[in-house]
Amino acid sequence: MVESAIPPATRQAFLETAYHVVAPAPFALRIGERSEPLAALHRAHGVVASAFVTACNPRSQDLGAAANAPRMAALRAELQAVGVAFLEGDGVHPSNGWPPESSLLALGLPRAAARALGQRHGQDAVVWCDTDAVPQIELLR
Repeated sequence: MVESAIPPATRQAFLETAYHVVAPAPFALRIGERSEPLAALHRAHGVVASAFVTACNPRSQDLGAAANAPRMAALRAELQAVGVAFLEGDGVHPSNGWPPESSLLALGLPRAAARALGQRHGQDAVVWCDTDAVPQIELLR
């Protein structure tokens, strides 16, 4: 990973997290590992990229479920307003005790748009996937 203002432990947690997608056949994205279910989803929706994004816990500070719910509603509304299809999901770290983080897999979102979306919602990173369907972390600060 590149130099970043994000603490190393947080960057490492991003790499270790499983990014679960609620689809007809649910699956999890793992950083650096090709996802055939994601590739199939891209083909089915006629897109070449996607982003796994959240509006929860800006700057990796746990706000709790009550504060995160309206943030996620705003993210959903923003994607709907511009016609971006999405699937629900959550990010789950295997061992750090952080609660699952509600997220969305936004289909057809170019890298620059994914980064801008994450920045607007105060995120440290987004997960972006290109035509190769290999998820990668895009650090935002």
